[in-house]
Amino acid sequence: MDITTIAGLVCGFGAIVLGQALEGGHIGSILQGTAALIVFGGTFGAVMVAFPRKDFVRGMKMLGMAFKDRKEDLPGLAKQIVELASIARRDGVLALEGKLAEIQDPFLRKALGYVVDGVDANVTRSSLEAAIDAEHEENMVGSKVWESLGGFSPTIGIIGAVLGLIHVMENLSDPSKLGGGIAVAFVATVYGVAMANLIYLPVANKLKRKLGLAMERKVLITEGVLAIQEGLNPRVLEEKLRALTGEHGPAKAEPEKKAA
Repeated sequence: MDITTIAGLVCGFGAIVLGQALEGGHIGSILQGTAALIVFGGTFGAVMVAFPRKDFVRGMKMLGMAFKDRKEDLPGLAKQIVELASIARRDGVLALEGKLAEIQDPFLRKALGYVVDGVDANVTRSSLEAAIDAEHEENMVGSKVWESLGGFSPTIGIIGAVLGLIHVMENLSDPSKLGGGIAVAFVATVYGVAMANLIYLPVANKLKRKLGLAMERKVLITEGVLAIQEGLNPRVLEEKLRALTGEHGPAKAEPEKKAA
């Protein structure tokens, strides 16, 4: 579970409710079914018009990614690749075929499969990079769905406010109906702006960041596997991968074990 997502939602909505209470208001005053229907229905309807069904469904399914905390252990992955490079240098690349079944990462397994099969290095690079770009672009559509929700929501909130004011103007002769119309007008604006800035746009940004991290992982795998294919020295490869993971400087030497 991504604790920052949960904490952010609690902090954001909690601050609004607390501020409302401190001003002497109550939660019921910002719970308006009519305003919610206008804002939420209008916003999601606009996004459904803007995106094909496949893209819209993908975006909705990707919401779970914002709440899942998948740790990209790039240093651990780099260490695994260096170990594979040592095996290939000592026993030959065909020795990696027996390691394929043990590899959990599907992209790493696919990349090493190219090496074991003797695919040309240029073909390997172009195939892996094409797969990375295609998957990244496809998944980025999901973040754009949430970005669009954040763009439409405030505008739909304004529409709700205008509709509420129209209702007020139509009932000027009946003071008992004025309060409800004004409430819908202001609450609709609150819903539109709050949902855009507390949920839709933050979710879009988090999805972009997590997709970027997943792409960095695949780029690391690609560079590592290509280095194995060209027979790069494992020590040199280790330094190269450390730079890609953001760990600069020479690898730390393991402490010498004292003789018993």
